[in-house]
Amino acid sequence: MSLQDRSTSLMAGRGAADRRKWLALAFIVIAQLMVVLDATIVTVAMPAAQVDLGFTDADRQWIVTAYALAFGSLLLLGGRLVDLFGQKRAFLIGLAGFALASVLGGVAPSFATLILARAGQGAFGALLAPASLALVTTMFPEGEDRSKAFGVFSAVAASGGATGLLLGGVLTEYLSWRWCMFVNVVFALVALVGAAAVLPRLTRAARPRFDMPGTATVTLGLVAIVYGFARVETAGWSDVVVLGSFAGGVALVTLFVLVQRRVTHPLLPLPVVLDRDRGGALLALGLTSVGLFGLFLFLTYYLQVTLGYSALMTGLAFVPFPLAIIAGSTFLSSRLLPRFGPRVLIAAGALVAAAGLLILQALSVQDSYPAVVLPALVVMGIGVGLTFSAAVSTSTFGVAPGDAGVASATVNMVQQVGGSIGTALLSSIYAGAVTRYIGARPSTQALSNAAAVHGYHVTFAVSALALVGVAVVGGLLVRRVRDRASAAVDHDQVSVAVH
Repeated sequence: MSLQDRSTSLMAGRGAADRRKWLALAFIVIAQLMVVLDATIVTVAMPAAQVDLGFTDADRQWIVTAYALAFGSLLLLGGRLVDLFGQKRAFLIGLAGFALASVLGGVAPSFATLILARAGQGAFGALLAPASLALVTTMFPEGEDRSKAFGVFSAVAASGGATGLLLGGVLTEYLSWRWCMFVNVVFALVALVGAAAVLPRLTRAARPRFDMPGTATVTLGLVAIVYGFARVETAGWSDVVVLGSFAGGVALVTLFVLVQRRVTHPLLPLPVVLDRDRGGALLALGLTSVGLFGLFLFLTYYLQVTLGYSALMTGLAFVPFPLAIIAGSTFLSSRLLPRFGPRVLIAAGALVAAAGLLILQALSVQDSYPAVVLPALVVMGIGVGLTFSAAVSTSTFGVAPGDAGVASATVNMVQQVGGSIGTALLSSIYAGAVTRYIGARPSTQALSNAAAVHGYHVTFAVSALALVGVAVVGGLLVRRVRDRASAAVDHDQVSVAVH
C-alpha cells in the first residue's frame, strides 16, 4: 500500500471515529435530558397523582424529596462506581435501572410504591448522571470539539427543568400523570440501544479500591443536609430536626474530608476539587443552581396561581428559556470559550442572567408575560447557557481518567445541593416578604395577589444577587484555562477510545 493510500485510509478511519463519537454524544444527551427533566416533570403531575392515589398535602413533598435524597446523597458513590465498573457499563446499568424504577412508578397502586419508585430513580440517576458527564469528558478531552460537546451537554443540563415542565403539562393534560413516569422508559430504551451500539470502549487506569469509610460518611452527611433543606419548607429554620440534620450533616462531611486526607484510595481525591479552576467552577455552578431553581419554582407559581395559566400553558410559557440556553451554550459558547476562556464567560454569562432576573421586577398582577416574562426568559437563558457550558467544562478539565467518574459526580452534587439550598432559602424569603406586605390588613383576593407579586420581586432580586456572586467567583477564582489547554494536554491522562 502506498503512502498516499495509507494516509487516505487513516483519514477515513478518523472521520468514521469522529462521526461515531458525535452520534454517541446524542445518546448521552438523551440520557442526561431524562435525568434532568425528571426533577421537574412530576411537579406538574402531582395534583392529578394526589387525586388518584389519595395522599395528603403534607405527603406530597415526598415525591420530590425521595428523588432528591437518593440522587443527592448517592452521587459521589455513583461517581466512584463509574470508575470501578467503567463508564460505558455504568451508563448502561444506570439507564436500565432508571427505566425499571420508572415502570414501577407508572404502575404504582399506592403512594408508598410511588415514593419507592422515585427513590429508585434517584439512586440510578446518581449512577447515570456522572457516567454521562464522564463519557463526554473522556471522549472530548481538548480543543474546539470539547467546547462544542460541552455546549450541547450543558444546554440539556440547564434547560431540562423547563423541558420537564412542558412535557409534564402535555402528558398530564392529554394522557395521564402516570405517563410522566412511563415517558422515561422511552428515553431510556432509545439511549440504551443506541449507546450499546455506538459508545466506544474506553481504556481506563488501574481500578481504584473502594473507600468504605469515605462512602459511609459522605453519603450519610449528604442525606442529612439534603433532608434538612427539604424539611425547612414545611417545618421552618428553627425546627429541631432541621437544625439537627444540618449539624449532623456538616459534622459527617467534615469527617469525610479528614478521612479523604488520610486514606490511600480516597472516594474523592481532594486535588479534584481543591484545584483553583475546578473549585471556582464548581462553586459557580452551585450558586447558579440557587438562582435557577428559584426561577422555575416561583415563576411557575406566578403563571399558574396569579395569572391562572394551565399546566400546559405554563410549560409552553417556559419554551423560550431552553431555546435561549441552547443559543448561549452552543452557538455562542463554542465560539467564545476557545477565544476568551472560562473566566470571562462564567462572569459575563452570570451578569447577563442576573439582568434577566432583574427584568422580572416589572411583574404585576396583570398578564406580564409578553412584555416582562418573555424577554426575561430569553436574556436569562442566554446568560445561563454561557455560564453553565464554561463552568461544566472547566470543572472536569485535566482530571485523570481514573477519577473522571467521581469528578463528574461532584459537578452534579454541587448543582443538587445548590438547588436544595435555593429552594429552601428562597421559599423562606418569599414567605417572609408576603407576610410583611400583608401585615395587619384584612385579607382580600386583590391584597393576596399583590402580596404574592411583591414576594416574587424580592425572591428574584435575591436570585439575581446569587448570580452576581457567580460573576465574582468566576472573575476571582477561575483563571484563563484556555492558555493551559492550548499549551499542552497530558495525553497520558486521557482515555483512549478503542473501536
